[in-house]
Amino acid sequence: MNAAALPGSVEAILDESDRLSPYRRFSREEWAQLRADTPLTLKVEDIERLQSLNDPISVEEVVAIYLPLSRLLSLYVAATQGLFKATQRFLLAERETKAPYIIGLAGSVAVGKSTTARILAALLARWPNTPKVDLVTTDGFLLPNAELAEHGLMERKGFPESYDTAALLRFLHDVKAGHKRVTAPLYSHLVYDRVPGEERVVESPDILIVEGLNVLQPARLPRDGTAIPFVSDFFDFSIYLDGHEDDLHRWYVTRFMRLRQTAFRDPRSYFRKYAEVPETEALDIADRLWTTINLPNLRENILPTRQRASLILTKGASHRIESVALRRL
Repeated sequence: MNAAALPGSVEAILDESDRLSPYRRFSREEWAQLRADTPLTLKVEDIERLQSLNDPISVEEVVAIYLPLSRLLSLYVAATQGLFKATQRFLLAERETKAPYIIGLAGSVAVGKSTTARILAALLARWPNTPKVDLVTTDGFLLPNAELAEHGLMERKGFPESYDTAALLRFLHDVKAGHKRVTAPLYSHLVYDRVPGEERVVESPDILIVEGLNVLQPARLPRDGTAIPFVSDFFDFSIYLDGHEDDLHRWYVTRFMRLRQTAFRDPRSYFRKYAEVPETEALDIADRLWTTINLPNLRENILPTRQRASLILTKGASHRIESVALRRL
């Protein structure tokens, strides 16, 4: 502890908090060394195909950050699979089912969750003990726009109350229970709504990655101790992708302006109107959407869940991951 810090002072509390942190922190260079001899199984064109708009990722980033992470997860999955089989033997289970390893991925709008999820899924699918990896986003569990509008929640889309949490919990329960075929609603970012009658099918994966803004958020605990499941109760491992507020704001606006030149121009796009306004007005709109919707959601609901993650990946201003924090076992 800092000798100048008085007991009970803010400085003393911060010093003690750091010492008692449940995380072990690594610089980028320290984390990269944990790759060991893990081979890179993705080609440059694979990485380019998997990255999202305005979320650049290099081969060097995959090698330094995601190869060590995929190695760690492969070890965790193997250990969990062994524990599951031992439990089945203890319970004298007549028919052994496969319990998928579920990874939750949380973080702000525009932080790059989609790219991280796809890169990680591609790497994990190349490990011999996890050949089948599925990826589902919680966007499909957003309430339909008509229902959101009916309840005055269109301006709260992405906030916890805008999701069909019961349906998401049922989905995760069925996957974890080893059901062979489980479906999730399909969402279209083009029309900004669920696609009626369309589903995302998950069939007995070895690993399921669940990506979403609020997947680490706990429910309000009942005073009578009634069991209320959280989405994160079904996770075996969780990742929070972090970035500074100013960078997130800039990335969001940059992405909005790029979409204005691409997807927004599609006649089917929900945001078609934004492709027609002058550039200065479009910038104002992007700023307003960030300030009135995405920033409050980040501060109220997303960022407070960061310390619940098993792993925190912190990005710098260029989208490059600068540090890694791994929760101690």
